[in-house]
Amino acid sequence: MLQLRIDEILDEQEHTKYWIFKRTEPMSYQNFNKIYNNETSSIKFDTLEKIKNTLGVSYDDLFRENQG
Repeated sequence: MLQLRIDEILDEQEHTKYWIFKRTEPMSYQNFNKIYNNETSSIKFDTLEKIKNTLGVSYDDLFRENQG
């Protein structure tokens, strides 16, 4: 299963969860939090693009494969 690495990337870049949330508005905090915590089963492509561009990473960097 794929998981987003938003938390790891934010740590590497020394940014906060709030920092990226404000840059992904108008997404609701509830939806953002589910994405951030890998608690969602679907995500819109435009949302992924926005997160990727905000973090300045590639799609390969944005995901990790969970072996569990």
